[in-house]
Amino acid sequence: MKKTYFLWSLLGLLTLHMGWAQQKTISGTVLDEESTPLPGATVLIDGTSQGVATDFDGNFSIDTSEGDTLLITYIGYADQRISVGSEDSYIVNLSPDNELEEVIVTSLGIKREKQALGYAISEVDEESIEQRAEGDIGRVLAGKSSGVQITNQSGVSGSGTSIIIRGFNTFSQGNHPLFIVDGVPFSSETNSQDNFQDGNNGSSRFLDIDPNNIENVNVLKGLAAATLYGTQGRNGVILITTKSGSTQGGTKKNEITVNSSIFFNDIASLPDYQNQYGNGFDQYFGWFFSNWGPSFNEDGVAGWGNQNSINGTTSGQAGFLRHPFATASSATGIPQAFPEFANAVYEWKPYNNVEAFFNTGIIVNNSLNIKGTSSDGDVSYNLNVGHLDDEGFTPGNTLRRTTISLGGRAILSNKFTFNGSLNYSNTFLNPPVASTQGSNVGGENASIYANVFYTPRSIDLMYIPFQNPVTGESVYYRQNNSIQHPLWTVNNTGTSQDTHRVFGGGTLAYEINDNLNLAYTFGLDIYNENNVNFANKGGKTGSVANRSGRYLTWNNVKLLHDHNLRLSGDFKVNEDIGVTFVAGATSRRDTYDRNGIESTGQQVFNVLRHFNFANNNEIQRYVEQNILGLYAQTEWDWQRLVYLTLAARKDWVSNLAKENASIIYPSASVSFIPTKLWDRLKNEKIIFNIFLLFCISNVFSNSFN
Repeated sequence: MKKTYFLWSLLGLLTLHMGWAQQKTISGTVLDEESTPLPGATVLIDGTSQGVATDFDGNFSIDTSEGDTLLITYIGYADQRISVGSEDSYIVNLSPDNELEEVIVTSLGIKREKQALGYAISEVDEESIEQRAEGDIGRVLAGKSSGVQITNQSGVSGSGTSIIIRGFNTFSQGNHPLFIVDGVPFSSETNSQDNFQDGNNGSSRFLDIDPNNIENVNVLKGLAAATLYGTQGRNGVILITTKSGSTQGGTKKNEITVNSSIFFNDIASLPDYQNQYGNGFDQYFGWFFSNWGPSFNEDGVAGWGNQNSINGTTSGQAGFLRHPFATASSATGIPQAFPEFANAVYEWKPYNNVEAFFNTGIIVNNSLNIKGTSSDGDVSYNLNVGHLDDEGFTPGNTLRRTTISLGGRAILSNKFTFNGSLNYSNTFLNPPVASTQGSNVGGENASIYANVFYTPRSIDLMYIPFQNPVTGESVYYRQNNSIQHPLWTVNNTGTSQDTHRVFGGGTLAYEINDNLNLAYTFGLDIYNENNVNFANKGGKTGSVANRSGRYLTWNNVKLLHDHNLRLSGDFKVNEDIGVTFVAGATSRRDTYDRNGIESTGQQVFNVLRHFNFANNNEIQRYVEQNILGLYAQTEWDWQRLVYLTLAARKDWVSNLAKENASIIYPSASVSFIPTKLWDRLKNEKIIFNIFLLFCISNVFSNSFN
């Protein structure tokens, strides 16, 4: 009996040993099509949740059994399955995924296959954005997206930029698109510094974004593309993903990238000036603002030899005039202030005056990027620091910007995933004073340009003194001193903006199961914009208040809070039909608070303090808006050949009348891929896409201003 029991026990042990022998540890390497290691690739035992991620050299090790199937996946590459056999080591080469199945970020950060979109969307990648001379992301995007009109307010550094997607939607409200940075709204308005006639020297607030920190930009065009953003997305949406806000892990354990560039910037074009005649009228000399005086040649009917003021009769030296400061009216105070010019002469010749006024601008752009990923790929971080120093071609025009951006992503063990970014920027802008109307100043303020471009060729703009040493007022060649010297404008008037800004947000996502996900996103954007506009007394153009001295200081504070809670799902109804959906609620609160002082009547020259002005008036404005929205979108696909997308959003807007406070935005779109239906349309070099779009939407303009 004991012998029989021993034999059965021995047989059981042998059977157990044989079962254990089927389990083994295999290793391998995951490579791309060029045999480059792919770190962070996922290796799963097919049909289970057991898996590992490749290390920085693409290597992996996993416990499995013969007969199991391993599923290897990597973003941007086609999935691959291998059967586990008797080998202990495997090399897996992944191939790039089909271009038609490219994944793209759309509204609310939803990732969709590009082939499924029934509307237009443009993509701009990192290589097209970074290391450009322009520090303004709006100007960087110029010419890179069809249907997007980008217009610079002027060519000076830091000036405002207008972005219009597919034409104007309204004449009475704003037409600029909604900016979304790392999944949260971003205030991109241009805060006017003055009235319409005086122009706007302010910058567009998307100037606070460093293009070197941008990973990609997607432009959503049309109402169907932006339905889920409701009233805020009616003019289109520009989705920006920064390097700090990207949810993709790094490709190396730690990577440091330094970019440095220098550009030179000249004025694009100047008038084609003549060098035959100087200032005056009808070939007769006069210290006027015109170019119809005597010729610079001595001989001929129009020659200066016929002019007593030039031929030496008056000055005592042929080809020379008496200096304009020697002949100016004594009422101007110029002869008394400049006795050294009493016997000075001035040569009659063409001067390189306008060309000499402008400089060669220098743009220096530096950025540092540090990023890394943990060995298992679950935690990643990205730090970006940038500095832009832009000296414009116009004297006194400067733009300086410093940005710091930190972001990261963490996959937690309890089915939670967190990703977020935080950004700080300081942008300082000194735009030129530039209110002008034709050949002279228009509006309240002075202008650098108004009296430059029309300067007579015989005027030595750069070397005629511009400031009275006694009173500080402007002095120039005209005998009654009625024209403001452009160099006096450069040195005694100005505008500036100094903006400190913090923006960013975070998303906490929970994986309910393989098909459902719940996510909450919080966004914050706040900036403090300090503005200064001044003119010392003694100017000769603009309003009486401007000539007597004017000093304005005001502060704009813009605050934006955004909350978004959404549930998303992805299901297969059967082998042919797939369904995805997203439904959620969002709230947004905007406040804009402007406070400042406008002072006129300067008492002591060049003392720019409000107590030094006779008159003081307050500058105040406050605007608040709250928007609550509910939205839903569902997408149905048949054999990944035909896609139907239905979406709707309802907004409640606080600054509308109660009976009209709610607005509904519906849309529907269809996408059809004929190459998957008719083999004869397939071609290695040509990909046919037919997009059928049907859209129903209420277009409502409700600008926050």
